[in-house]
Amino acid sequence: MQRIFRFLAVVALLSFSLGGVAQRSNPKTGKPPAAAPGLNRQLSPEQKFVIDTVSMAVALPQSDQQDRLRVLSTASEVVSTIDKKMAKNFWSEGVRIESELIRLGQTPAVSMMASGQADCRAAVSFVENLPESAALRAEQSLIGAVTMCSKQTLDPVSRKLDAALQKGIVPSRALMAAMQAQGEKSAWSQDHFAKMFAALPDPQANATEAENLAAMYAQMSSEVDKDVAAKTGLELLDWLGKLEDTPLRGLSIRITSGAMQQALGAEAYQKALQSDVVANSTVQNAGQEREIERPQPESVSVLAAMSNKGSDQTERLRGLPPTMRAREAAANGFASGASGNKQQARRYFDMAFSAADEVWDARTPETNAAAVVQEISEAAAQVDSINALTRAQKLRDSSAQAIAMLAVARVVASNGVAK
Repeated sequence: MQRIFRFLAVVALLSFSLGGVAQRSNPKTGKPPAAAPGLNRQLSPEQKFVIDTVSMAVALPQSDQQDRLRVLSTASEVVSTIDKKMAKNFWSEGVRIESELIRLGQTPAVSMMASGQADCRAAVSFVENLPESAALRAEQSLIGAVTMCSKQTLDPVSRKLDAALQKGIVPSRALMAAMQAQGEKSAWSQDHFAKMFAALPDPQANATEAENLAAMYAQMSSEVDKDVAAKTGLELLDWLGKLEDTPLRGLSIRITSGAMQQALGAEAYQKALQSDVVANSTVQNAGQEREIERPQPESVSVLAAMSNKGSDQTERLRGLPPTMRAREAAANGFASGASGNKQQARRYFDMAFSAADEVWDARTPETNAAAVVQEISEAAAQVDSINALTRAQKLRDSSAQAIAMLAVARVVASNGVAK
């Protein structure tokens, strides 16, 4: 009973603190943020923590619209099971930003349309107002729309993709999603499968798409008419033949030729190849299978950190690059906190959040600074949610603060307040 009393006292104190912060003026409007919807009903202490933390995070300014979209997407997800009205408000703002980014020529970092919180009427409007020329940038959004609201958006998405193909734009993944929704044996899917491979994009500028295109051909080639499978297979092999000789090109050729042979049968496959000198040469010169070098994500082992819990790793961690230092320090902080050494855990988290500031200040698309901030904040929240929230609020950039605070809220929503 005493432990429960202490827990409620901590949450009450936190709620008072959060309420004070939430009354600060919005830097953009000069007005205090509106009270979070849904707070009139009875909430558990954990739910109150989540709602207050999310409200504060969303109230922070983000100068970069991509960051704002990240914040709204996560916020919508975190509160969706507690306050659907609040989640819908976040989703609506996020979709507006997503649409603006696409019209400005950018590819959204995340897609609200694919978040699972879709308002299907708004999704239809999003699709109908999308310029055909932006279909490739909006590919993830179109996939989300046709997946989450298939009944309402399938026809407008299909029309938009058809118009894009007529302009020589090939959003191949969105086309495959629409084909699956239409039914792979439907007349629309059969027709657009053929159109897709007849309008393949410039091979040099789209070489990284080789494996995706080969996989899509393999998925559909046995579902279409054999004449269509032969024609599209040859078109793809001709396209692959124009690429620089790399292990990825060789793999894509083998995937395509294997799927083509399975769809046509050995005799018809050989006959098709003999009818196209370029495709035949592409298959013959694919070369032996070679190892493909793919970017290796930074790997941090919590188990390794657990084995180090009796020794101080700070000196070793100081020599690591900022992203690895942040992640490893957070893993060691989690391990120390889980074993009961809260003082050592705090030292590790000091290092982790300091490194996160470095990562954010020097961020590039390759470093994915948002993922680093989220990862270390979740680790800290597993050990001490309130301390993690305080650390999140002290990060130098307001966008990083918001992302970190939402990561803490996500942990509390799943596990409760850790202290």
